[in-house]
Amino acid sequence: MDKYIWLIPLLPLAGFIINGLCRNSLPKNTIGVIGSLMVFLSFGLSVGAFLQIQSTHKAINVTVFDWFSVDNLHVSFSFLVDQLSSLMLLIITGVGFLIHLYSIGYMKDDDGFGKFFAYLNLFVFFMLLLVLGSNYLIMFIGWEGVGLCSYLLIGFWYTNPSYADAAKKAFIMNRVGDLGFLIAMFLIFQVFGSLSYDKVFTQAYIMRPGDAPFVLITILLFVGAIGKSAQLPLFTWLPDAMAGPTPVSALIHAATMVTAGVYMIARSNILFTKAPDTMEIVAIVGLTTATFAALIALTQTDIKKVLAYSTVSQLGYMFLGLGVGAYTGAFFHVLTHAFFKALLFLGAGSVIHAVSGEQDMRNMGGLKSKLPITFITMLVGTIAIAGIPPFAGFFSKDEILAHAFMHSTTFYVIGVITAMFTSFYMFRMLYLTFYGKFRGTHEQEHHLHESPSNMTIPLIILAILSAAGGFIGVPESLGGGHWLEHFLAPVFADSVKVMGEQSLPKNTEWVLMAISVGGALLALVYAYSKYIKKAHVPVADTEERPALVNLSYHKFYIDELYDTIIRKPLDALSVFLYRVVDRLGIDGFVNGLGKSSVEASKSMRLLQTGNVGFYIFMMVVGIVGLLVYSFISIHNIK
Repeated sequence: MDKYIWLIPLLPLAGFIINGLCRNSLPKNTIGVIGSLMVFLSFGLSVGAFLQIQSTHKAINVTVFDWFSVDNLHVSFSFLVDQLSSLMLLIITGVGFLIHLYSIGYMKDDDGFGKFFAYLNLFVFFMLLLVLGSNYLIMFIGWEGVGLCSYLLIGFWYTNPSYADAAKKAFIMNRVGDLGFLIAMFLIFQVFGSLSYDKVFTQAYIMRPGDAPFVLITILLFVGAIGKSAQLPLFTWLPDAMAGPTPVSALIHAATMVTAGVYMIARSNILFTKAPDTMEIVAIVGLTTATFAALIALTQTDIKKVLAYSTVSQLGYMFLGLGVGAYTGAFFHVLTHAFFKALLFLGAGSVIHAVSGEQDMRNMGGLKSKLPITFITMLVGTIAIAGIPPFAGFFSKDEILAHAFMHSTTFYVIGVITAMFTSFYMFRMLYLTFYGKFRGTHEQEHHLHESPSNMTIPLIILAILSAAGGFIGVPESLGGGHWLEHFLAPVFADSVKVMGEQSLPKNTEWVLMAISVGGALLALVYAYSKYIKKAHVPVADTEERPALVNLSYHKFYIDELYDTIIRKPLDALSVFLYRVVDRLGIDGFVNGLGKSSVEASKSMRLLQTGNVGFYIFMMVVGIVGLLVYSFISIHNIK
């Protein structure tokens, strides 16, 4: 298997090249097959790598070639497939293949079909590079690559100015975080003399916890994760990224790219474990983001915006888990979130497809009987994300909350309240979309239909994974063996040695589970009462809302705040630099030299009369001048 690892990222790259070059000559069906097949073949190889890791318990190291050496810096283009990266490979290629398959039906009428599949394949290539790299430089190449693909896919419909602006916003905000990652790499090399994981982590394990290099490096790495994984304050790009086609939302902003920050911290776990102050910051930022985004999601009426803020909130949960030392729990939530959030986004795409592009839930309703497969699968995804057993989200979220309880009761209480918000806004979305009477136009109602099989089959597969995926991490308190914890143990072994084993009494764990599940059910019942029994529909934008609801609906005016304190001052500075420094200063100086030359040449031009007699006269004057100059010079020497 070792000799085939390099094919895992190469196959999607080949799909990008073929579809990119032949997008205008190949039929759409052929383009869809090529794009999907390349990712599926990568998935097959990823399964083989995973089975080898599971059976041998040994990581696979593959050096493709020695890249470069500069003084003491030696970098090889090499791949590392261990327990952590093997699971990420399965997520990226497995969920990625389903989304490619779904896109064949969703994008069939789009003129940019070939370009879209080329971009999807390129994204998968860079994401695989990110998780396969055996050093930080390879990870950074993949990191920047997925940022580029995010820009291309968010702004795919670039003729719409607002979509193009959303793409630019995502690209720029990610660059802010990427600068932190870049500086962290310089510091890692300065402190450890290498960018290779094995050398860096081996040295880090024997160093003293809390040293300044650990704190500075981990904070900078976390800045990178904040940008890529949409945490406060760099989170506003992700909701705007819903401007891209729905499969883009499912692939990039639910299942893979936004979890890159979580993967990076999980990969660098020993560095963070040795910096407890940074871990506290990670936990606080994660919990604050989870709660803040959930509060915004409570009142949104755009079905994709609800899911977007839900993604930000769930990412906050993952960072809370990382911050309290629940590395396995955080990564467990990455897995389960990939299943149910991809399902929910694709389900939303199926709904939007059925109602002729409508995304406002106030104009939906009554779709349960018209879209039965979409409804059932989205119901499964909603139950899973709400944390109701025995669906996948319950096990991963409960593990994070249990570790939060061991770390801080306050963290746990806020986490449970946020989980209740999650249950409420997700069932609110489900009820407004599928229950009651249809509130759209007669034309939309006339064209309501279930999506084609190439869109519903991925929904069914993801629904099964959302329902059963949590069983890989059933805790011992519920009679399970927590297979995932044992499988990932080698990756987090050093951190466990530093932090020590953490566990709760079974009775305490059961009580915590009961509280979180009870809160989720309570929120479900309240949503049912409000949106089913009372048939409440959010008011139109022209009507007044209560102050707190209005604040949440307008996303707490964070974009407006950034606009006031960041964009407008920068615009004013740019105008000043353009008008004063550039035009009056630099251009004035350069243009002044030019004008001086022009005016001087105008005067000199008068000497060129074309009269031979005048030229002879000037020669005589010149000769006399030279004689006078020579006489004076000789006289001064004597």
